[in-house]
Amino acid sequence: MSKRYPPEFRRKVLDLLKAGRTVRQVAFDLQISDQTIYNWREQELIDTGQKPGITSSDHTELVAARRRIAELETELAVTRRAAELLREAVPPKGDSRPSR
Repeated sequence: MSKRYPPEFRRKVLDLLKAGRTVRQVAFDLQISDQTIYNWREQELIDTGQKPGITSSDHTELVAARRRIAELETELAVTRRAAELLREAVPPKGDSRPSR
């Protein structure tokens, strides 16, 4: 499982790269994967509009929207099941009246 780093740490790593340090140097000094740094640098280019792709803020919104959709789908399934059970337990008026 990947380790999560705070945004401030990521920003400092990217600042070190902009100051002239190499990815290899920063990765060794901070004991993090060089691939992680390359990913952060790539995402930075996307977030600043220098490269096409999904920005971090768009990704965050997308994740939240997907989570909300899943919640709503669960609520809808529960509501539908409850309606089915109520129909079985309480027949509609007119269907089960005794004939006179």
